[in-house]
Amino acid sequence: MTPKGEESAGASLDERITGALVGAAVGDALGGPVEGYSPDQIVERHGGRVHGIVGPWNGDAWRTARPIAPYHKGDGHVTDDTLMTHALVRVYDRVRDHLDAYAIADHLVPDLMTNPRWIPELETETIPLHRVFLAEKWLATRLHYGHVDPREAGTGNIVNCGAAMYMAPVGLVNAANPGAAYAEALDVAGAHQSSYGREAAGVFAAAVAAAVAPGAAPDSVVTACLSLAKDGTRAAIEAVCEVAAHHTDFESALTPIREAITPYDTVGPDYRAPSLGARRPSRLHAIEELPVALGMLLVADGDYRHAVLGSVNYGRDCDSIATMAGAIAGAMGSAVPEEWSKQVAEASRLDLWEPPRTLAAVTREIFTRDTGLRRAHEESFARLGGAGCSV
Repeated sequence: MTPKGEESAGASLDERITGALVGAAVGDALGGPVEGYSPDQIVERHGGRVHGIVGPWNGDAWRTARPIAPYHKGDGHVTDDTLMTHALVRVYDRVRDHLDAYAIADHLVPDLMTNPRWIPELETETIPLHRVFLAEKWLATRLHYGHVDPREAGTGNIVNCGAAMYMAPVGLVNAANPGAAYAEALDVAGAHQSSYGREAAGVFAAAVAAAVAPGAAPDSVVTACLSLAKDGTRAAIEAVCEVAAHHTDFESALTPIREAITPYDTVGPDYRAPSLGARRPSRLHAIEELPVALGMLLVADGDYRHAVLGSVNYGRDCDSIATMAGAIAGAMGSAVPEEWSKQVAEASRLDLWEPPRTLAAVTREIFTRDTGLRRAHEESFARLGGAGCSV
């Protein structure tokens, strides 16, 4: 593993944005084929832990085998986590400014509903709305058909990681400013989620923003998250990270991390048979994915490969866990294995490097505008008798 801080110190903004977005997509693709299963089931199916890209759980029967059908998960295919992340990058490219819930209604939802794209898991070109999960279809139901106030449209949706999983671009646009990333993501996610699902979106964006800061390390990322997180989300991150700090290998950490998140997780022990209290609003609970991703980041000491493989072999919603861990580790400057990124790009028929180029340009444009607005504010405040302007 690369010692924490070594790669982080020298990576440029462009490299960090590329690492985050490519890292998220690769983590997503690695986790997809084992999503929903337990660590023991993964070992039984694959004859040991997963150490790279694997094929579908049900082999050639993926088209009809339940509960996965009709999705071709595996063989390097990204899932809806990446499709939604890239869609949000396109919104930033269109708006070229900070986003809010109205931007989701005005730009993201039409993109999902009207622009056909290649969907790797369906092996066809169609509108992304046909692939996303029910919690993401809620966006179209509430915003396009229901004309609900975008700031409140997330209320009533199942509370899950659906909004958090694609918030990495918000953290990158607010690079090295976790508080701003948190606030923007909460606004954006209000169109999609409520309660701890919305909170997780804000904290994940903050984690990515903190990871971009020069010299960032797993501890500094977790500290930034804890300074902002509220209620059950904060408690869950504390509990998981306290346990994770005692491990340096994901094999020994798998069970202790699951035990640490269990009091805050509403889904229950059987991921495919959620409890009756699953995914309901609560100030006491948290999504499972973000705390576990942060825990794996600590176990791996920020190393991309180790953090993502720990997330993948954890099972359950491991494509989203690996998406988050991959984004944070990549943003810190830890290298995404080239053999993985090339295979995922080819298998998914996606240019994984175009969205980072786009977002890097938009990020610089937004920062320049923000700087001008801040200086104008400082000048006005100084003229009122307040503090002098910064130089």
